[in-house]
Amino acid sequence: MRRPAALPPPPTAPSAGAVRGGGGSEPARSIIDDEAADRPPVLPAALRPAPIAPPATPTTGEGEPDGRDASVEDARGDGDGDGIGLRDVWAAARARRKALRAEVRRFTVRQRRRRMIWMSVVGALALLVLGSIGAAYSPLFAVERIEVVGTTTLNPADVEAALGGQLGTPMPLVDPSAVKAALVGFPLVESYTLEARPPHDLVVRIVERTPIGSVASAAGYTLVDAAGVALSTTPQPPEGHPVIEATGGLGSAAFEAIGTVFRTLPDDIRSQVTAMSATSANDVTLTLGGTGTEIVWGNADDSAKKAMVLASAMRARPPADVSSYDVSSPGAIVIR
Repeated sequence: MRRPAALPPPPTAPSAGAVRGGGGSEPARSIIDDEAADRPPVLPAALRPAPIAPPATPTTGEGEPDGRDASVEDARGDGDGDGIGLRDVWAAARARRKALRAEVRRFTVRQRRRRMIWMSVVGALALLVLGSIGAAYSPLFAVERIEVVGTTTLNPADVEAALGGQLGTPMPLVDPSAVKAALVGFPLVESYTLEARPPHDLVVRIVERTPIGSVASAAGYTLVDAAGVALSTTPQPPEGHPVIEATGGLGSAAFEAIGTVFRTLPDDIRSQVTAMSATSANDVTLTLGGTGTEIVWGNADDSAKKAMVLASAMRARPPADVSSYDVSSPGAIVIR
C-alpha cells in the first residue's frame, strides 16, 4: 500500500502588527490566532489520504466464508461501542410482552376457571334441553296405545276406535281439537282430560253425563241429563230411568227443579223412582214404582235436608204401607 505524501508545514500566522498595519519589535498574538492554532488544519482534496479498505472476511479451507458476516456484526451493535443492538431491543420487548401476558394469566386464573365452569354448566343444560325436546318429538315417544277410563254407560272400545287417528303421533303433537271432534259423537261425554304416560300410552279420562230420565216426544223417548242434553232416543222408555213430565219443556224452570231434586236423592231412593212431574218450580212430585207411592217435594230449596228426612221416614214406614210422603216442609213431614 502506498504511503500518503508528507504534509506541508502549516502556514505561519501573521503577526498582530502586520494585521493592524503597524510595526514593532515583538509581534502580538490575537485571540483569533489562538483559536486557529487549536483547530486541526483543513487539507485540500488532493492532499487528503485515500480511504483504507476493510479487512477481508476470513474463509474456511474450501474457500467459503466462516459464517460471520458484516451485516450480522452490524446488527449486534449500533456502532457506538456500547454492545446493545436492534436484536437486543426486540428480544427485550418480546420478553416484556411475554412476562406481561404471564402476569395477566396469573391474576385472572380464577375468573377464567369460573367462566369455564359456567360455560360448561350452560352447555350441559342446553344439550339436555335440546336432547329432551328432540326425543319427545321423535318416534321414540309416539302414541301406540289409547286407554279410556271413567266410562260406565259408554263402551270404551268404541271411544278408542274413534281416537285411532292419534296412533303413531308423538306425545307433544297430539291434537286436542282432533280429540274433541272425535268425542263430540258421544253425547254421554260431559268432559274429558288427556294424560300422557311415556313412552307410548295416552290415557283419556271421561266424565259421563248423568241421565235423569226420558222425555216423551214424537220420535219416542229421549234420554236427557239435568242440563237437558239429549243422550239417546228409543221407541220405548229406557229401563232404569224415570219418565219426566215438565210443563214448559226442557228449558223451563220446572225441568230445572226436577233435575236438582233428582241429583240430591240417595241412590237407594233414586232407583225406585219411576216418574217425575212438575208444573212449576214449586210443585215437584216423584212417583215410586211398584207401590205407586207419591212423594210431594215442593221446590228445590233444602233438597239435601228433605232427602235425609225422606230416607228416615221410609225406614220407619215403608212405601208399601204409605200412599204419599209430603216433605215440602222438612220440619213437619206428612205421611199418608
